[in-house]
Amino acid sequence: MKKTPEPNFRWGYAVFVLFLLSILGFIVVGVLSLFVGVDVESLRGNTALIPIEGVIVGTEDSEFIFESVTSSPDAVELIEKADRNPSIKAIILEINSPGGSAVASEEIAKAVEKTNKTTVAWIREVGASGAYWVASAAEHIVANRVSITGSIGVIASYLEFPGFLDRYNVTYRRLVSGKYKDIGSPFKEMTDEEKAIFQQNLDSIRDYFVSEVAKNRNLNKRDVDRVANGLFYLGAEAKELKLVDELGGKDEVIRYIEKKEGIKAELVEYKKEKSLLELLSEVLSRQSFFVGKGIGSSLLDRKAVSSLTITT
Repeated sequence: MKKTPEPNFRWGYAVFVLFLLSILGFIVVGVLSLFVGVDVESLRGNTALIPIEGVIVGTEDSEFIFESVTSSPDAVELIEKADRNPSIKAIILEINSPGGSAVASEEIAKAVEKTNKTTVAWIREVGASGAYWVASAAEHIVANRVSITGSIGVIASYLEFPGFLDRYNVTYRRLVSGKYKDIGSPFKEMTDEEKAIFQQNLDSIRDYFVSEVAKNRNLNKRDVDRVANGLFYLGAEAKELKLVDELGGKDEVIRYIEKKEGIKAELVEYKKEKSLLELLSEVLSRQSFFVGKGIGSSLLDRKAVSSLTITT
């Protein structure tokens, strides 16, 4: 009869696999390090291409470790670098993002507004919500006719499970020094007064969002308000609603810049420069994630008890 492998053997095998993955990670980092550290300002080109991809966040968070994200500090830094470079005559924002943090979206949009270059937003597949806020700050918007744009609005949501606590005889002891200190806590039901407070804040953010789009697009605020119902629009619909200027893709973007600036556009991609240490950290953290996932996949997700967040 075949014997069941001893637990020590299984653990030894897991450690061996992790060791091999670590060695592979070092090799990958070594290869990638040959391509990092290049100063984008030293590259040849007269048109900066800056990607706005994935969720827009205030800082890069491990929550999005396997997703593309755009952090506002990085995006703002790249925009400012392109603006300072005398060789750069125009900036293209290549957008493929569903939006994200309202604060981060505004930070990027403000950086775009401050530039002294020709700015074009190029919406490829998705340029919705906060990403559209960023796009609206550019002087010209080109969108694919079947891309997803608009979705002007604000959302805030969280899990609320006081009934679950009651069912399992768990008590939430409310100890606060201010009446609204635990507003939005998932451990208690939100009162009507608290709901009204949250809704008022969301409405205020939405109103600011609408005002910024109207100003950036030179539209009447009432017209923007009518389409700012959270719905997304295909590029063709957005063109009719004056949310974008032109339908098309990269060719149309380049054509606009060349006509506006009277140049032959030579694109240079502006990306965040990553150090060897950052690349190594990313590789090792991903390996650790896989190991930890196997051990703790049955545990309660920490996000389930996190506080309420507001996104555009």
